[in-house]
Amino acid sequence: MPLDRSPQRHRPRTAGAPAPAPDPAADPAPARDHAPAPAPAPAGAAPAVLHLADTGAADPPAVLTVHGCWYPSADPTGDRVAFICDRAGVPQLWSGPANGSEAHVLDADPDPVTEVSWSPDGRWIAYTSAPGGGEHTRVLVVRPDGTGRHVLAGAEPGASAHIGSWSRDGSVLGVTVAQPAGPGAHSSPGHMPQDTDPGFADGALPDGAYAAARTGRVGQATLLLPPGHPAAAPAAHMNGTPVRPPEAAPAAADGALSAYLIDPDGTHAPALLHTEPGAASLRVCDIAADNRFVLLRRGPRGRREALLLDRATGRIPFRLHVADGDPWIGRLSPDSSTLWLRSDADREFAALLRVRLAEDGTAEEVSAAAERDGSQLDLLSLPDHGRWALLAWNAHGASDLESVGLDGAGDAVGPHHRSELPHEVVTRIAPVARGGLFAALSGSRRRPGIWQADGPFGPVRTGWTAPDEEAAPPGRPPVRPVPLRCRARDGLVLGGWYYRAPDRDPGRPGPCVVHLHGGPEEQERPVFNPLYHEILGRGIDVFAPDVRGSSGWGRSFVDADLGTGRFAAIEDVADCAAYLVAEGHADPLRLAVMGRSYGGYLTMASLVWHPELFRTGVAVCGMSDLTTFFAGTEPWIARSAAAKYGHPEHDRELLRALSPMSRIDRLRAPVLAVHGEHDTNVPPTESEQFVRAARAQGVPAELLTLRNEGHDFLRADTRRLYRRAAADWLEQYLVPDRTGRRAT
Repeated sequence: MPLDRSPQRHRPRTAGAPAPAPDPAADPAPARDHAPAPAPAPAGAAPAVLHLADTGAADPPAVLTVHGCWYPSADPTGDRVAFICDRAGVPQLWSGPANGSEAHVLDADPDPVTEVSWSPDGRWIAYTSAPGGGEHTRVLVVRPDGTGRHVLAGAEPGASAHIGSWSRDGSVLGVTVAQPAGPGAHSSPGHMPQDTDPGFADGALPDGAYAAARTGRVGQATLLLPPGHPAAAPAAHMNGTPVRPPEAAPAAADGALSAYLIDPDGTHAPALLHTEPGAASLRVCDIAADNRFVLLRRGPRGRREALLLDRATGRIPFRLHVADGDPWIGRLSPDSSTLWLRSDADREFAALLRVRLAEDGTAEEVSAAAERDGSQLDLLSLPDHGRWALLAWNAHGASDLESVGLDGAGDAVGPHHRSELPHEVVTRIAPVARGGLFAALSGSRRRPGIWQADGPFGPVRTGWTAPDEEAAPPGRPPVRPVPLRCRARDGLVLGGWYYRAPDRDPGRPGPCVVHLHGGPEEQERPVFNPLYHEILGRGIDVFAPDVRGSSGWGRSFVDADLGTGRFAAIEDVADCAAYLVAEGHADPLRLAVMGRSYGGYLTMASLVWHPELFRTGVAVCGMSDLTTFFAGTEPWIARSAAAKYGHPEHDRELLRALSPMSRIDRLRAPVLAVHGEHDTNVPPTESEQFVRAARAQGVPAELLTLRNEGHDFLRADTRRLYRRAAADWLEQYLVPDRTGRRAT
């Protein structure tokens, strides 16, 4: 049967499967009440401002689904909070009172919102949205009453933009813009131009690239800054070239990442801070009170750097390796004498570092201000006054939230105060200058919500956050997972969370799916996952492990899958399955594997490396061939991914050997592939070619393409369709007696 490439949603063709419910998102998108996108800007032009129709203080839309709230940002008084909510079925920008229950939507467009930031002067709310649900994003601002809404950056076709930090007075916003790539941008293998990455002398992975590269580092690692390399020179240079003052800064180039300061009122023209051709990432993380210094985060995965830009000279007086994960890596003290950073430089776990700065921005001393053995600092947030900081620590997946006092100008860390959390994981912290905070929490038995903590009684749920009892339909309470630890064949200890289907004797093995997260640097955490809830309801257990390459277990664990170590990561999946069987959790004849993004890649790889182990698999937005992935993904994603997987030209043999398509002839288990039609991170062709090759060999394979979705599925209707299709597929092959179908 030929592969259906049309951008429609497809149910898996399983005999006897129930017909899908009507899908509202399948209807044509409603007309929008705003101007069309502008024509492409000339190369090097500043971001275009696009004015939109006012939303106003709209009434809440009808509740289409049990909702979640996340990503809070408080106004200067702490009386109101802007946040993201999917109450109408898609993540949108909302605002609500701290001590009330009536929230309202500020942007009713159907474009998913991903980030939010209220200006320090209270006049504007900035946010990032993804038009069409794809990977290209744009930055908008709106007034708290819903008026004045306009696009600051990312409106040009092919461009993408992300919010950065506000200036302390709220007059300008830092914005990163990925300029549209010009003609020929995809001509080199994997969009990897030469002489663009400071970690590589000639665009190639040098000899020993997978050897230890940092002092005190244990285990495998990517090369960061080799001794004597131009990029390792004092901060006056970037890529071996002096960084020029703002008035002489180069114009933003095609395919570059560029950081601007943009006036949301439009009174002043955007100011270009820094542009970097071939950059993998760039984010404005803080702007000094006097606007002289700007803290930037740049670099590919595993090699992120904090850069302190001196706008007076155009030079970089300080740089330091910082941790992956949350992009908001640090802040400057009010007098710029101290820089606080979340970094894992020369250590296994990210900690709070104190950098004492001279007047010219050079570092006089770098020391650890707060650190924990075996626990990484996940989130760091400081109010503008700099008198205290909020820290969220990661202890094997769960969070520990504390505040620490910063003495005077930030010379010492004062008393610690821990907050008791009602749920397991903190995903965002929004401090209030006068004291207190808003925290986005998630847990194994609740949907994401926002809680306020400004007194001695601990966090209190905001009135517009859904209560815990609404997490799941009546009669089907969420399952609390239990932590499991197993040992890989080479002795490495792997962690994970096990969810047992309700109403089954714990001593009786049952059907089980090994679910693999993305990244690979993501971490499995004990948060409510509707997909798991759907699978558990079909009588199937879920084990969600952290194979090597995952975060949360130390830097050496993250780096353990680099280069040829990725073969061991594939073996980790089989070792997890063997452990489940040996411990009596899983029936060896009813095992499945499933994952999204990098987890989708691992799913395909596990099915062809261990063809007799799994009965079936569900691969979601996975890479089936690392060479074609590099050729089709976004240029900046390719540059970042090369640090993890290998260079698409110089390591082509390694990438070929690691690609599931290179062993497709060994595939035996039926497979369902799922992909978003607008995914430019992992192009849909990765799933298409795997399904086509499987069918050519007579292996049952289906493709479910989700309309109006990108790499992340953000709309309630398509997420529901995806969950039910995946659970139907797994049930067909793992629990045939429940479905009336016989597994083949």
